[in-house]
Amino acid sequence: MKKELESTCAVCDIPLRERICTNPDGKGSKGCPTLLKKGLMEKARGEYKKEGVHEFARKASIQEGECYADRDKRPYLLHPVKPRILEICEFAKKMKYTKLGLVFCGGLAKEAAAVSGILTRKGFNVVSVMCKAGRVPKEEIGLKDKDKMYRGQFESMCNPILQALVVNDAKTEFNVLVGLCVGHDSLFFKYAKAPTTVLAVKDRVTGHNPLAAVYLSEGYYSWLEDQTE
Repeated sequence: MKKELESTCAVCDIPLRERICTNPDGKGSKGCPTLLKKGLMEKARGEYKKEGVHEFARKASIQEGECYADRDKRPYLLHPVKPRILEICEFAKKMKYTKLGLVFCGGLAKEAAAVSGILTRKGFNVVSVMCKAGRVPKEEIGLKDKDKMYRGQFESMCNPILQALVVNDAKTEFNVLVGLCVGHDSLFFKYAKAPTTVLAVKDRVTGHNPLAAVYLSEGYYSWLEDQTE
């Protein structure tokens, strides 16, 4: 039996505006899901028709467009005008959300305080919970002292499941993540009931700008391409 090709959009060599996913007269490359995944496409379209999902997707796309100025001018050149924190506030207003969960890492406590202030001044009721809530020792999930950041000392584990349960219990309508660790963010997504967006991700080296390493992967960060591991 011939194995079905899997999606390979990231390595498509067709110019973006000439791809079949963006242009009715466009072309698709080998591994193009627009050409190969007709059944899944119809399944997804059916999901967008569901109550709640339809309006969420519609408002998200409206918000996307509103992040650009001068859309009536021709020829049109992309002119972004809104930072992500403003996008989040505007989208939440569009969805008529009033209660937001702010889920953050203790390493970004100052940033979380600033975000909480912005959201509160925008009229939202903010329920915030830090990663170390619960004060559960790392030994409880099997870590040895050598695995800790602060060896020889008590160290609380990050507790994304508790963070999810706290905002679930508060019945937040929309959650905002600020800086959870890789893997911890995944557990939060798994257990959270309300839809969640990400304001910032943690990158301890680049000032929480992970794309900096990607942009420099052929230069100062070329060691990321090392094949010896």
